[in-house]
Amino acid sequence: MLVKRIIPCLDIKNGRIVKGVNFKNLKDAGDPIIMSHWYTKQGADELIFLDITATNEKRKTLFSLVKEISRYINIPFTVGGGIMEEKDVELLLNAGADKISINTAAFKSPQILEILSKRFGSQSIVLAIDTKYEKNEWWVYLNGGRISTRKKTLDWAKEGVNRGAGEILLTSMNHDGMKNGFALDITKKISDLLSTPIIASGGAGKLEDFYQVFKNGNADAALAASIFHYREIEIPNLKYYLNYHNIPVRTNK
Repeated sequence: MLVKRIIPCLDIKNGRIVKGVNFKNLKDAGDPIIMSHWYTKQGADELIFLDITATNEKRKTLFSLVKEISRYINIPFTVGGGIMEEKDVELLLNAGADKISINTAAFKSPQILEILSKRFGSQSIVLAIDTKYEKNEWWVYLNGGRISTRKKTLDWAKEGVNRGAGEILLTSMNHDGMKNGFALDITKKISDLLSTPIIASGGAGKLEDFYQVFKNGNADAALAASIFHYREIEIPNLKYYLNYHNIPVRTNK
């Protein structure tokens, strides 16, 4: 069995880490440079940096901050927010990102996934999907969860992978910040449908939630924010717990 990954997420607004509930009521959660360095020492497998207002504000990702963070870490680093074209990806990768996460732009112009994967390799392209359960179905949302679509999440995930996405970051808006567990059903459906790695996001609140999303959600990685930022759960303890319960994860020597 492949090792599972634990990924802290840095949601960035105005150069600071923020965290909310159901994508709303954002509160300051710290300095991204200090936190990135700390997570590296904690044993995080990767970091994800999301400039969560870039698309809605019609601006580019904070390249200078990405470059600064990359100086302090030695683990894979995914960056998203405001990515619209090849040049954006080139600049981010040159600034120190290992992968880019693309969401709204890919939905509006799906061919960009083909273009980016062909030039940079599918392993560098993460398709981020914000999804919400309503009217007995999981639907895709855009612009940081602000705009609804009539596209089913399962259909979009399949299309995105077929067009070149090498990984999917799946965030349940219903579960975001609630700390009552991940969205196991949609995570498992996508994981069972596709061979592409799935990062589950939204809902982590306790150690068991991570066990459940790996065991019953078939996720390849689990992402969390506030419980790591506020040290409600520390990564070394989480990894010890998962290994003890036969979920293979990398641990610090």
